[in-house]
Order: sequence, then structure tokens, then C-alpha cells
Amino acid sequence: MNLPRADLDGPWKDVLRAYFPQAIQFFFPNTAALIDWERPCEFLDKELLQIAREAEVGKRYADLLVKVWLLESNQVWLFCHIEVQSQYESRFEERVFIYNFRIFDLYRQIPVSLVILCDETLSWRPQSYAVNYPDTRFSFEFGIVKLLDWRDRIEELESSDNPFAIVVLAHLKVIETKGRIQQRKDWKFRLTKMLYEKGMSGNRFWIYIDLWIGL
Repeated sequence: MNLPRADLDGPWKDVLRAYFPQAIQFFFPNTAALIDWERPCEFLDKELLQIAREAEVGKRYADLLVKVWLLESNQVWLFCHIEVQSQYESRFEERVFIYNFRIFDLYRQIPVSLVILCDETLSWRPQSYAVNYPDTRFSFEFGIVKLLDWRDRIEELESSDNPFAIVVLAHLKVIETKGRIQQRKDWKFRLTKMLYEKGMSGNRFWIYIDLWIGL
């Protein structure tokens, strides 16, 4: 049976943690180019939980706060605040801003806020939070990718060696094959075959695809 939408947060968080460099390189290549991938990433789970609690925005299971190092300096490090959003949220921009500010308040480091939009509303593209008064104004922008934008790039996804191309394919095919069990089975087989062809059969990546496709 296919997982309920809310239960997909767990697989997303797991796969992002397991393949974090590949995720940033696939979804946010400009940010990836700044990072020294030879140095280990540090996942700040407790810190993110504290930030969420103090900001009164609740725990978000697919959120990640990750400390990475910049290529150009051994002393300055960069926070990547990653959010996976699976459905429309009316005050989402405000929540991302609150997280960003609370991270700065705690560490005196301005984080890079990145959002992967997994929802099915093509027109919803939150990417900024702004205030504009006569004597006070600011604009906060964050990076987003919309998985639905890959619907017309299937061949590109199939030819990519980045494992997140298959994640995106699985996500899109779950949406596309709603109510069509046989087509979903066919895509599950096809994606599993692609994992073997790309040399990913020896790791646990196929488990995540099984959770996405499900039957």
C-alpha cells in the first residue's frame, strides 16, 4: 500500500541525510560549488529541534540543519537549512524566515535556506518574505526547487548518474499513476532496473524508492 503523504517525510529526511552531498549538487548546484565536500558534514538535529521549539513553529520531520565548510576558508562555516515541503502552507515564507533568523540568533551565522517543494500545486512557489514600511524594510529570499518542474525532463532524469534523479522520478510517477496500479507496478520495476544499471543496487537506496512507490 502506498504511504500517506505525511509519512513521506521520513523517507525524505533519511535519503537527504544518507546522500546529502548528492542532494545539494543535484538541486542547488550554485550552493554546492561553495562547499568543501572533502570535510564531513555535521547534522545539527538537537539544535534544529530547539530552534523549532523556541520559534513556536512545531517540529518538522523533514527539516535538516547541516553545518558544512566553505572551500575558500578553513575557519568560516556555512549552515544549510534544508526544508522539504509536501503541501501548501499559507505562512510558509514566514516560517522559513523565522528559522533563518533563529539560526542566526543562536550561532551568529547567516544560514543558506533551501527548500524542496514536493507539493502538487504548480503555481505555489514561495521564495521570499518581505516587510516594507516607510522607515523599516527588508526582503528575505531563499532557494527553492519545484519537483513538478521536472515533468518535461524525464529523459534528463533517466540519464543522470545522481541518485536524486531517481528520487525525483519516483516522486513524479507516484503523482502520475494515482489510481493506476499496473502503471505504478511497471514504473517500480523500471526504477529498480535503473538502480541496478547505475550501480546503486549494492546500497540501501532502493529501500527509499520502495517506500515512495509502494503498492
